[in-house]
Amino acid sequence: MCQLLGMNCNVPTDICFSFAGFRARGGRTDHHRDGWGIAFFEGTGVRMFLDPAPSAHSPVAELVKHYPIRSLNVIAHIRKATQGEVRLENTHPFQRELWGRYWIFAHNGNLRAFAPTLSGRFLPVGTTDSELAFCAILDALASRFPQGRPAPAELHGALRELACEIGGQGEFNFLLSDGDWLFAHCSSRLCYIVRQAPFPVAHLSDEDLAVDFNEVTTPDDRVAVIATTALTDNESWTDIPPGTLVAFHNGAPAPLGDGTTVAQDYPRPSAAGPSPNA
Repeated sequence: MCQLLGMNCNVPTDICFSFAGFRARGGRTDHHRDGWGIAFFEGTGVRMFLDPAPSAHSPVAELVKHYPIRSLNVIAHIRKATQGEVRLENTHPFQRELWGRYWIFAHNGNLRAFAPTLSGRFLPVGTTDSELAFCAILDALASRFPQGRPAPAELHGALRELACEIGGQGEFNFLLSDGDWLFAHCSSRLCYIVRQAPFPVAHLSDEDLAVDFNEVTTPDDRVAVIATTALTDNESWTDIPPGTLVAFHNGAPAPLGDGTTVAQDYPRPSAAGPSPNA
């Protein structure tokens, strides 16, 4: 299966530590060799790096590993091709505009017979089921909410319905973000960890690399990291139950009650500064 990595924070944070272990899964510690990509939200903009080469051997991935780009929301993907050739246009994550905001999407799974009817507003450039599903999601959201972006609870409810509908066509683990919220849908396998004070000393499972987050964070920092499988071997990660859509905001999963509404928001700390590493 492909590998997903996401990060949602309450202050701008870099993902260098997590990416160091994640990158190794693209051709060194695992067999996913069909390209990789990563997207960083910066304000209303997005900084994107894509490469159809294996991430473990990619010079672009080497750059990202040592480039401390600080962001509130990050989505990364390592591809094992099921549909579509190994080409740049088929490399995740994918990017589109809706309601005056960029949206980023990455998918793990295989939608074998998925053939939606699209309005033409969002069309795939490549030939993957993943990009087609992304276009279908945005098409449905634009049609359902023509006046603009709905309240978080309404948006979560609509995405949950779409995830269940599309997920009926096959395996549909995905990460989706508009730069404010990060949505994680588990079809088969996805987990997360929330790091906050008192911070741990974390050790990667794919690299012999450890970091003491107490030395590189402030007490107010909070970071949620989402991955297909746990990136560290000395921390307790939480499995997302299959069939669940989790909304992350300000570095933690928003309490969702029965899974259809957002119960509350996490306020941003007023005095926290940028956190350098996650």
